Amino acid sequence: MLRFIAIRVLQFPLILAAIYLITFALAWVAPGDPFSAQTEGNDPQRVQELRERFNVTSSWDFLTTYPVNLLRGEFGPSFSVRDKTVGQIIADTLPVSLAVGGLAIVIATGVGIAIGTLAAVRRDGVLDFVSLSIALIGVSVPSFVVAVTLLSSFAYGLELLPLGGWPPGFSQPDAYLDLDPGLRETVVAEDGQVTYEWNLSFGQQVQLFFAAIPDYLRHMLLPALALSLLPMAYITRLTRVSMIDVLGNDYIRTARAKGVGRLRVIFKHALRNGLLPVLSFLGPATANILVGSFIVETIFKLPGLGTFFINSVTARDQPLILGTVMVYSVLLLSLNLVVDVLYGIVDPRISLTEGGK
Repeated sequence: MLRFIAIRVLQFPLILAAIYLITFALAWVAPGDPFSAQTEGNDPQRVQELRERFNVTSSWDFLTTYPVNLLRGEFGPSFSVRDKTVGQIIADTLPVSLAVGGLAIVIATGVGIAIGTLAAVRRDGVLDFVSLSIALIGVSVPSFVVAVTLLSSFAYGLELLPLGGWPPGFSQPDAYLDLDPGLRETVVAEDGQVTYEWNLSFGQQVQLFFAAIPDYLRHMLLPALALSLLPMAYITRLTRVSMIDVLGNDYIRTARAKGVGRLRVIFKHALRNGLLPVLSFLGPATANILVGSFIVETIFKLPGLGTFFINSVTARDQPLILGTVMVYSVLLLSLNLVVDVLYGIVDPRISLTEGGK
């Protein structure tokens, strides 16, 4: 097991280097100049000054120096967001994408396994028909269509959930708690912008946490549902097919012949082996949800990393493009490794050191 993990981790730098070179080539050869639109009359001298200011006077210098900065944890300045570095943008926006994507995975896995299992147990019945219908709709309808439909129905029409955006949360505790204004300190930035910082006790911070969580869930529910439909369809189909196969095995019939209860047979004997195909699907599916939420984030106006990635592409912001792609690549590689390790733990018959793995 440890040897398998070590080999996979040692492969990470080579894979990330290949991703970096491909992303750099695509970002650099794309038409347009990120600095021309920021100068009046496309002044060549002003463009050159900006290039020198951001240390991008030549593609070769950028190609060779940027990976060194990445290894030191420095993502560099953003061309399009002047008041923040790429590292600050990723630190502010990645938690939003992870929270929405994580909720989508929880919904897709829980609902998909439940419906798939019921469909296998009640094969050719009403539940089986419902599961097949969900799977067909899930793989046929794009996530942005689902997002617009949910937004029109539950936000505009029924007004049950917010229209989009992100709650003030922990940055504005007075939106949730009745606080003494004396706890607030005024902070004036260099550009004159006024912000406030609250000095809360530990008890008030705990109270704020529980008060803000429901608001976060209300804002995350619709985008998470939109992201979850496609993986939910695949999980439903995988669970149904796998459970039908497992329930027909001899050891299941033997357990039933010994008088083992139906629920015990399903949850103790069948479900563990029946979920192996689902487990192998979850790794790339989780990564796809996290990296594939760009359009859904834009529709729901979420300040996630996907929204900034789209803006960086249109603005030719090469440091932000490269930083975003590299962060998502590390997530994808890590999640696939975790799933492969879990696969071997759940089914010890699968060797991680020899053979196919």
